[in-house]
Amino acid sequence: MAKKSKGNRIQIILECTEHKDSGMHGTSRYISQKNRKNTPERIELKKYNPILKKYTIHREIK
Repeated sequence: MAKKSKGNRIQIILECTEHKDSGMHGTSRYISQKNRKNTPERIELKKYNPILKKYTIHREIK
């Protein structure tokens, strides 16, 4: 059984920034984890957007 503790590692959602501006339907989102102790600020990663078919900047939401 998985342990439920309030550790430093949290689950985050990354959403594409260019996809909103393009006006196309759908969204490109990735789920990842980060250590809130080492990186308290929101992160930005370059990820592949399958709808736009190119690598774009994805920012953390929530």
